[in-house]
Amino acid sequence: MRHVAALAGVGIKTVSRVMNGEANVSAATAARVNQAAAQLNYQLDVHAGNLKRLDRRSRTLGLLVGSVANPFSGAMHRAVEDAAIERGIAVFASSMDDNPERERLSVTAFLRRRVDGLILTTATSSQGYLLPEQSHGTPLVFVDRAPVGIDADAVVSDNAIGAATATRHLLEHGHRSIAYVGDSHALQTARERRRGFQEEIGRAGIPTGDIAQMEDLHSEEAAFEAVTRLVLGEHPPTAIFSSQNLVTVGAIRALRRLGLQHRIALVGFDDVELSDLLEPAITVVAQNPRRIGELAVERMFARLDGDRTAPSTTVVPTTLIVRGSGEIRPS
Repeated sequence: MRHVAALAGVGIKTVSRVMNGEANVSAATAARVNQAAAQLNYQLDVHAGNLKRLDRRSRTLGLLVGSVANPFSGAMHRAVEDAAIERGIAVFASSMDDNPERERLSVTAFLRRRVDGLILTTATSSQGYLLPEQSHGTPLVFVDRAPVGIDADAVVSDNAIGAATATRHLLEHGHRSIAYVGDSHALQTARERRRGFQEEIGRAGIPTGDIAQMEDLHSEEAAFEAVTRLVLGEHPPTAIFSSQNLVTVGAIRALRRLGLQHRIALVGFDDVELSDLLEPAITVVAQNPRRIGELAVERMFARLDGDRTAPSTTVVPTTLIVRGSGEIRPS
């Protein structure tokens, strides 16, 4: 910084103000400082600044998602990042792949870097291990899945209601043999979607014991194999509700591989990229991951700005998008 100040012909404090985007520096002076910094390839050391900054902020957030390869996580990540960058805050993002051990390792890595707050999708059965950090003043906002073992802000989808809506849609189109294919039962979201499905089946007077339910499908390939076995079995369903976007992709591939995409109805939970271009196009209950990310980062900034109100859970509605696959009637 001293070298930049000498080259620009200003004081060190002026360089600091320019580098931190502070006011009360003329445009000409700021341009001179920026030109000197570029010439010397100087980058502001934010960690060194933290040692002197009174609020001890690192101007960083930790964001933990299921997988950055999943479009749902990607959309949520982008929303958080777009809002953070406007405030000069960097976002460290990590995938946990629904692995509790990886979750803890990622959270530990964030905390070692002294992030100002954590926005978390979790896989552990309890997030009580974060109580010490919360007591030390680190704001926590949970996304996609509500926290267990700790009282903190959360932003989630209406999983059970969305699943019930999808199931009711198939029932209204004449189906009584509806199979459920879902993600890991260990995940809160998967349990809630299965609950919504089962309750709607029960309201229709159909014994849930008569319904094929296949869970713990962790990938497209697992879903493809499960759906293939299901529809080639002795009593194939006339409709399928798939409770997660990657599971839906596996179901789509299985039905199309067997030429059954026009005979077996399909409704998926969460939208699937390019699903509107297929024939038939895929009917889905769409989440709004971008809105979840926006609300989560808004809540985080409110906490960082001093909001001390009681933690709250915000539920973001899902939307049934009718495209064709869910409107196929039983043969």
